Amino acid sequence: MRHAPDYALTDLDAVREMVRENPWATLVSHVPGRGLVASHYPVLVDDAGDGFSIVSHVGRPDEALHELGAHEVMVVVSGPSGYVSPGWYDVSPAVPTWNFVVAHLYGTPELLSDDENLAVLDRLVTHFEAPLPNPFLMHRSLENTAYAERIVHGTVGFRLPVARFEAKQKLSQDKPAAVVDRIVAALRAPGPYENPALAGRMDAIRQREEREER
Repeated sequence: MRHAPDYALTDLDAVREMVRENPWATLVSHVPGRGLVASHYPVLVDDAGDGFSIVSHVGRPDEALHELGAHEVMVVVSGPSGYVSPGWYDVSPAVPTWNFVVAHLYGTPELLSDDENLAVLDRLVTHFEAPLPNPFLMHRSLENTAYAERIVHGTVGFRLPVARFEAKQKLSQDKPAAVVDRIVAALRAPGPYENPALAGRMDAIRQREEREER
């Protein structure tokens, strides 16, 4: 990731929360003789134990393609992002840009047993089903439990203790407050680049910075 100290996100709790809010991740490995391998899976922050870890699973044969557990991998988690038009700045000169939040998590995966993997799958289902009015939980019936226990063998669960991370949030922090206000308003307005999630993130960061300055 390009080194940009002004946009660096170094707060561990903030990165952990960003992963919670944006659970769709890209798993990248460099495998000798095969080169780069990438897969995409949902992840959860693992609150058990010390440090910062995430848990997930891959579908077979991805564990073999990645040589999962044999070497370090990178997990990329992206938050809100979107195009920012220079026309929103109301200043000149100006150029377009792309605002974004992203984290690169590095570590060597630890493979889980079938029982541990089943527990992670149960957590994943519960996490995503919980907001629904009638959650379809993994153990909602004996039949569904039996089905889950059969298909778990087609997946490989893992825990990734995060040894280090690089994270960045580029959210127009270098612009005057009035310009940021116009960008946020434009992102909330109907149109081709309407992006309330990005606008909300920019607002939250600005409010936090204002509190810290008081």
